[in-house]
Amino acid sequence: MFEELKKSIDKGLDFAFMNAEKLAQSAKDLAKENKLTKEEAKKLYDYLVQKSEAAKKNVEDDLQELVKNTLKKMNIPTQDELKKLEDRIKKLESAKKAPVKANPVPKAAKAPASKEKK
Repeated sequence: MFEELKKSIDKGLDFAFMNAEKLAQSAKDLAKENKLTKEEAKKLYDYLVQKSEAAKKNVEDDLQELVKNTLKKMNIPTQDELKKLEDRIKKLESAKKAPVKANPVPKAAKAPASKEKK
């Protein structure tokens, strides 16, 4: 019983990652083994394609989340964070290049000459 369960699980995983051609062949084989009508075989194929696409999407989503969390733990910046820094640098560089109007330094008022009388 356990071995049959393992085989079913393995077969399910195989279906999840098959391309369309292999799914079609597997559906044909299953239809033949189980004496399905053409309509039932088509439904089986559509079901296998749907489940395969869903499994691929789930694996892709899980993998993206794993990579995202790993990069975060490693303190590696995201593309968005890098873009913000680049924009900030460009803004600072353009501000630096802009001519700065300097206020003229006011001339010191001349102090009256001291008159010393002896």
